[in-house]
Amino acid sequence: MAENNQKNKGEQQQDLNQLLKVRREKLANLQSEGRDPFQITKFDQTHHTDDVKSIYEAYEKETLKDYVEPELPPEPEEGADNETISAYRQAKKEAYNKKREILDANAPKVSIAGRMLFKRVMGKASFANIQDLKGRIQIYVSKDALGDESYGDFKKSDIGDIFGVKGYVFRTMTGEISIHAEEMTLLSKSLQILPEKYHGLTDTDARYRQRYVDLIMNEDSRAVFVKRSQIIREIRNFLAGRDFMEVETPMLVHNAGGAAARPFETHYNSLDEDVKLRISLELYLKRLIVGGLERVFEIGRVFRNEGVDTRHNPEFTLMELYQAYTDYEGMMELTESMFRYLAEQVCGTTTINYQGTEIDLGKPFARMTMTEAVKKYAGIDFDEVADDEAAKALAKEKHIEFEDFHKKGDILNLFFEEFVEENLIQPTFIMDHPIEISPLTKKKPEDPTKVERFELFINTWEMCNAYSELNDPIDQRERFAAQDANAAAGDEEAEHTDEDFLNALEIGMPPTGGIGYGIDRLTMLLTDSPAIRDVLLFPTLKQLDK
Repeated sequence: MAENNQKNKGEQQQDLNQLLKVRREKLANLQSEGRDPFQITKFDQTHHTDDVKSIYEAYEKETLKDYVEPELPPEPEEGADNETISAYRQAKKEAYNKKREILDANAPKVSIAGRMLFKRVMGKASFANIQDLKGRIQIYVSKDALGDESYGDFKKSDIGDIFGVKGYVFRTMTGEISIHAEEMTLLSKSLQILPEKYHGLTDTDARYRQRYVDLIMNEDSRAVFVKRSQIIREIRNFLAGRDFMEVETPMLVHNAGGAAARPFETHYNSLDEDVKLRISLELYLKRLIVGGLERVFEIGRVFRNEGVDTRHNPEFTLMELYQAYTDYEGMMELTESMFRYLAEQVCGTTTINYQGTEIDLGKPFARMTMTEAVKKYAGIDFDEVADDEAAKALAKEKHIEFEDFHKKGDILNLFFEEFVEENLIQPTFIMDHPIEISPLTKKKPEDPTKVERFELFINTWEMCNAYSELNDPIDQRERFAAQDANAAAGDEEAEHTDEDFLNALEIGMPPTGGIGYGIDRLTMLLTDSPAIRDVLLFPTLKQLDK
């Protein structure tokens, strides 16, 4: 059996190699005839496929507004004799031709371009399907319209070739809007063979590694990335409506701060200095608030040297914004409004479905403090826990792992992750985090062990993280010192003192609200995608052995 399988694989590879050789021979023949498709530099594309269909439907409606359909004989019943069936078909054909004569008189002329994904040759007339960014459309190709040479070239073409097509639009007798080709130009010769059309590219790893093939073969995948672009565009529109300014800040930094994560490290040759790739956008954007740019945001890549799973990728797209003269309550209002706006604009409804779970973004989002949430789902009130040692004892009792340097607030957060997150399906703001896990956030005046911070959870995921930003430089220095101590104790994700940022705070930063959104996770939610790799065009993958 194994020998037969190996033999079949060998024969299949041999057949594939022969097919690839034939494609290259076809290209060589075109080049020898002075018709190299790769010499073509442009094509006048006037429409996309969905434009063509919309234009023709409107044209058809207007042109036939006074047209009276001829009365057809009754459709033959099953088992009718051949004469009855033939008469019905003839009457139907005559009615179609009469309508076609009217419509073809001034039919819209279009020029489209795209990849051929289907071809059926039938003597002097053939059909093909052309796919572009917006969809697919059928092309009717006839020898009479193209001429002998061009029609012969079409017959020799291969699935995957890219064509420019000029012609007029019509509707076939079966009702499909199509283009009657009057001119076809081969714009690019495909030298590889696309996956078989009925199965497409189904191997998940291959889809991620060869995203270009995935986009060709999988309409759903292409739709996800079109929608991702729309999401980012609508975020910009929403923030522009609130007078935010989009800015850009450095990716290569000496001190990678603003988040708890391990950075990637690299080296500036010209400066002979080691630098890190940023892990957040926060500290530079706050410097801009100090400089008087009252509302700023950035959408950009950040890099965290951590694990890969269905919700995490080492490089990902983050959006952070900062608004002077507001607090985390203002950030909650902005977040709730923006999520609702995005759902309406991108999905057409505030009630979305994610992997079979209905999520309502239309009603007010729930609010709970982290302490309240842990009390609700774990049955422990951390306001009643006396100190760090008592918190660690509770963790041991519940079999929750912790580090020696962890304090009561760290343990509270571990309990939250263990017992609470899995229950947060509908939009919920978790507020008032412990100070130990929030080194850049303002303390709550009535309880200095907690800070004015929230995270939005939807479908058990953290969707964003927001603060009333700490603007007291003395307090900030003390918290940086605590982070330095954690780093010395072995915490690889601890932040470090940033003297230039402290200098900016000493110049004076107004009260500010700030927030960070993971664009990839947001895209997963709004496109019903099960994994982060499904919304990244080129996700991080281990290199295949060469």
